[in-house]
Amino acid sequence: MFGQTVAVDDVNLDVAAGELYFLLGPSGCGKTTLLRMVAGFTEPTRGSIHFGPRDVTHLAANQRQCGLVFQNYALWPHMSVRQNLAFGLEVRKVPSEEKARRIDTALQTVRMDEYGHRKPNELSGGQQQRVALARALVIEPTVLLLDEPLSNLDAKLRLEMRSQIKEICKDAGITAVYVTHDQKEALSMADTVAVMDRGRVMQVGAPRELYNRPNSRFVADFLGETNFISAEIIDRQGDQVVMECAGGLLRSSMSGEDIPVSGKVTCSIRPEAIRLIASDNLTPRAEINQFNARWQETVYLGEIAQHRVTAGNGLSLKVFELNPRQETGGQHDVCIAFETSDVVVLRD
Repeated sequence: MFGQTVAVDDVNLDVAAGELYFLLGPSGCGKTTLLRMVAGFTEPTRGSIHFGPRDVTHLAANQRQCGLVFQNYALWPHMSVRQNLAFGLEVRKVPSEEKARRIDTALQTVRMDEYGHRKPNELSGGQQQRVALARALVIEPTVLLLDEPLSNLDAKLRLEMRSQIKEICKDAGITAVYVTHDQKEALSMADTVAVMDRGRVMQVGAPRELYNRPNSRFVADFLGETNFISAEIIDRQGDQVVMECAGGLLRSSMSGEDIPVSGKVTCSIRPEAIRLIASDNLTPRAEINQFNARWQETVYLGEIAQHRVTAGNGLSLKVFELNPRQETGGQHDVCIAFETSDVVVLRD
């Protein structure tokens, strides 16, 4: 707590050894505060923090053996790359020969061994980021902590650094906790993601699990584009939940204890899960939801077209078409279809 403000509320996380674990959420959700508690910069009001069997809750930051990679790199501008890496080792009184070996290894790991003599201002943004990562790795940390390390890079460089950071962490076999608000970053890099909102962890799981099976409206909306459909459960037919919505009958093959027997619910359907089909292919099938609809508009983005259609009694849906091949214009009738397995019944 900060005064009367609860920054992190009843969080319980288990990070496996060698895992790339992401804390993902909007600004102010508590993810950086949680990272600072792991690092030892902020002491929790209650609860404990363990590195394996070791309780580090009340240990100072310099006694936790954490490697830190900050958003702004925090490199000493008057020192060379090698001197930046040596600083933490000198504080720890590492012998000279061991210090040189560790620096060489760290620079080779991030593919910066040819730049050891340069100053930070002689490096590109991506190179500075790799030096910051090498400086964190050179102390051979128990846990590597990364606080939005790519936010200062341009879009193309961020894409390059995503794969490089993941590769480096996996090759080193290091346990890493990574804070970001960038959904694509988390989905493309993480082994496990904890989605946070207002100090609480909303859902934890593998990226594919969270994207395809969000447990709440917040998680579904935060992790990407989706269609929210208000519906009412009217029946169960085998493993399917049958619902009534503005577009007509809607079926979901999603099962679970969170789905009520009856009543009003909200469903999530990803736009890329919906297909535009020819009207003569509209044949009823139990595992597919099919609707007559009316095309409203299209935003063409090159590799993808974002359509908006209206089905039934005013049900507006987004439909994403990859590699669009035909021109669209003027309102006209279309048909849409999507699998029952792509209809996620949310708990809120």
